[in-house]
Amino acid sequence: MKWMVFLGLVAFSECIVKIPLTRVKIMRKTHSETNMLNNFLKEHAYRLYLTSPPGSNITTHYLRNIEDMLYVGNITIGTPPQEFQVVFDTASSDLWVPSVFCTSPTCVSHVMFRHLESSTFRLIRKTFSIEYGSGRMKGVVAHDTVRIGDLISTDQQFGLSVAEYGFKRIPFDGVLGLNYPNLSFTGGIPIFDNLKNHGAISEPVFAFYLSKNKTEGSVVMFGGVDHRYYQGALHWVPLIQAGDWRVHMDRISMKRQDIACSGGCEALVDTGTSLILGPRRLVNNILSLIGATPRGSKHYVSCFAVHSLPSIVFTINGINYPVPAQAYTIKDYSDDCYTTFKENTESTSTETWILGDVFLRQYFSVYDRGNDRIGLAQAV
Repeated sequence: MKWMVFLGLVAFSECIVKIPLTRVKIMRKTHSETNMLNNFLKEHAYRLYLTSPPGSNITTHYLRNIEDMLYVGNITIGTPPQEFQVVFDTASSDLWVPSVFCTSPTCVSHVMFRHLESSTFRLIRKTFSIEYGSGRMKGVVAHDTVRIGDLISTDQQFGLSVAEYGFKRIPFDGVLGLNYPNLSFTGGIPIFDNLKNHGAISEPVFAFYLSKNKTEGSVVMFGGVDHRYYQGALHWVPLIQAGDWRVHMDRISMKRQDIACSGGCEALVDTGTSLILGPRRLVNNILSLIGATPRGSKHYVSCFAVHSLPSIVFTINGINYPVPAQAYTIKDYSDDCYTTFKENTESTSTETWILGDVFLRQYFSVYDRGNDRIGLAQAV
């Protein structure tokens, strides 16, 4: 792999108050790697579409897996519709895309919303800004019709970027947040809440299935759970408190020995993060235990040794969720294998881990707003 993307937890508005939102970080080193990514996107370009199991009330929206590093889906905004590729992110609550208001060169590489072409567009005289791990953006708040497949939210509040710094090589246009409304920093009602409040979905639930090693097959579903995407029991985990997709984790272990989270910690289940992030000291301990050595910004292990490395087990609400070495290591374009454990650079008052796509590829995840809980089951 030639680049990594992870959305984490840092955002702030121009109104002083800091709110945990998304962070994006890109690591890519060579011109040839940039060309590889561009070629990949051209070869695997296709329109994402909607499908539902026969006779169900579930709306299933397909996502595109970009090399196990990023999952994006298409939405439209405006009348007539303008299409954007967004990350469906459980760590943030707001929707934003670039606009023709944007004066930054970075915006040229993304699809920009053309407000004058939409008959349902309405601008709000309110600004906001977000700081990310690899850049920052400023925007204005607007309203328009937003569509996720057949789901339609009219007069939906969303953000339009007017300045972006650091997002030129990120292969998505914006972010669609699926966290609780209290984390919204544009001050509006998130799209999932609008869909729920207006009866567009039958149940206040959404779920993710993230495919492994293939472009197609990943989905986000709204209004229920399609049981074809997991096997065994679906284990429910109560949230630490309503308002964030954060749960209590019992421990992290290897070969039945605790290696982190001894005595319990917090875990944010985050579809917008590629990796598994944790405190530096504990991440370094895990890297040492699996024999990883630093090289640049990553830590590598011998690809020949991956099959003999032990699983790392995350115990949540008394249930063990093992992640095998084949899942927590990734082979790059040099045929070297790097690990997917990374330091979370944001300081927290308690030990906190971010369980991103590395974990969620192994486990089908359900987000139940009606009961403030997360469901986890072995993905098929």
